[in-house]
Amino acid sequence: MAGGGLTTDGEDKVSLELTEEIIQSMEVGVAFRDYSGRISSMDFHRTSNFLVTASDDESIRLYDVTNASCLKTINSKKYGVDLVSFTSHPTTVIYSSKNGWDESLRLLSLHDNKYLRYFRGHHDRVVSLSLCARAECFLSGSLDRTVLLWDQRADKCQGLLRVQGRPATAYDDQGLAFAVAYGGSIKMFDSRYYEKGPFDIFSVGGDLSDANVVKFSNDGRLMLLTTRDGRIHVLDSFRGTLLWTYNVKPVSIYSTLEASFSPEGNFVMSGSGDGSVYAWSTRTGKEAASWLSTENEPPVIKWAPGSLMFVTGSSELSFWIPDLSKLAAYVGRK
Repeated sequence: MAGGGLTTDGEDKVSLELTEEIIQSMEVGVAFRDYSGRISSMDFHRTSNFLVTASDDESIRLYDVTNASCLKTINSKKYGVDLVSFTSHPTTVIYSSKNGWDESLRLLSLHDNKYLRYFRGHHDRVVSLSLCARAECFLSGSLDRTVLLWDQRADKCQGLLRVQGRPATAYDDQGLAFAVAYGGSIKMFDSRYYEKGPFDIFSVGGDLSDANVVKFSNDGRLMLLTTRDGRIHVLDSFRGTLLWTYNVKPVSIYSTLEASFSPEGNFVMSGSGDGSVYAWSTRTGKEAASWLSTENEPPVIKWAPGSLMFVTGSSELSFWIPDLSKLAAYVGRK
């Protein structure tokens, strides 16, 4: 681990609005370099200060974000670990395996390292995992060309959607709708009546390469879709209008191009096939900042909820915060 503390002055943290100047000032405040494999997935808990990571070194790690400390490491040597997401409970996660022979999803208590439930149904690698914020349900999308709908309290899937390609899935913030993206379009479903089929289908301008991730902004106004060809499409989530397409280096079939909205939705951060990190304005569509990398695979990337901080995961875990000394407007305030 390297670097100092994470929090800026408490008053600043609350009062600073995320601007292009602040984005450009951001740098790594703390880095954990004790991984022996690439970080494949990570997730912030919505209401607590916890971050969970999954790595190719077969570890699941729980961090306290407020003091940048690793609270617990759990090894999943038998199954491996690929995707990981928090449930509503801050020490319970659902994760997918990475061993090539067991595609079950697992509900794991990090508190006592116990499996609470297995979710069996997929027959190929799970490439998308999305938990509903308002209920105990979740979605999983697989290379077996199915999206399964689950209830955390039941080990059999509650619904099945067949897709024509690699699927990306996401619930909106209210849990009322979910998106399934593949083959150049995003299909929108009502969570309660999904068996009736999509209520809308959005096109992403002829980009037919594999869908990687689909996400909604926190306020639900915008959504993004990343694809293997290195494109990040930003759409109006109500009308389906394609607003912007950002371009980065393509990613390999084994990698995932991840992007993340800032908390208020004014910026998109993304990785790139050459390991770089980019920030774009969703208002102007222009690049706001970029950080080059010596790595050659895209990092996973997530904004911390309601915070001036984002986190990237590659061969190390990095917490990015503003360097207020770089900001002319704030130098000498105290």
